[in-house]
Amino acid sequence: MGGDKHIAEMAHVIPHGEKGPRHEERPMEGFEADSFENLILLCPTCHTVIDKAPDGYSRSTLLDWKNKHLVALAYSQGIQTYEDRSQAREAVATAMAENNAIWKEYAPVDGSSFDYNPESEAAKTWENRMRGVILPNHFRIEAIIKKNQCHMNGNEQEVFARYQEHVRGLSARHICGVAGEAIRYPEAMDGIFT
Repeated sequence: MGGDKHIAEMAHVIPHGEKGPRHEERPMEGFEADSFENLILLCPTCHTVIDKAPDGYSRSTLLDWKNKHLVALAYSQGIQTYEDRSQAREAVATAMAENNAIWKEYAPVDGSSFDYNPESEAAKTWENRMRGVILPNHFRIEAIIKKNQCHMNGNEQEVFARYQEHVRGLSARHICGVAGEAIRYPEAMDGIFT
């Protein structure tokens, strides 16, 4: 039928407003409706069913589903705790190199193929690579590092915290369409576990 079709809908566990399914379960402080933590992918049918029967699908139920799905993905991708730093480094190095290569070619301002015209093929390719390659790689890198924090030193912990904020900002911009929240990639990440 002409290529892949994405039927998933991005759903809010807790809605933006004071009305809507599960609104009474809104956390009191530090809540952002468009944060990764409050989003879940659902097929259109399930999205409708879940939002029409919020009493049967609590916040904890939905977040538990999401967590189990993320754990299953990590398992299927071979994400594990390694015996030493060099093994952890090897596990993240390929994804980091792929992201870096795409950045050097297509990134706004820095990429050699980038064109300031938002209608250009390079700009479209950048957006496609960001959603289809760079962000999934970042999520995989994060998962590997979280499983292997036992091998990190204090300085690397701080670098990783900045990296997580960088990824949150990229997700907000490229998945949720919320601009201006991403911090720059911490270059010290290039040496993580070395």
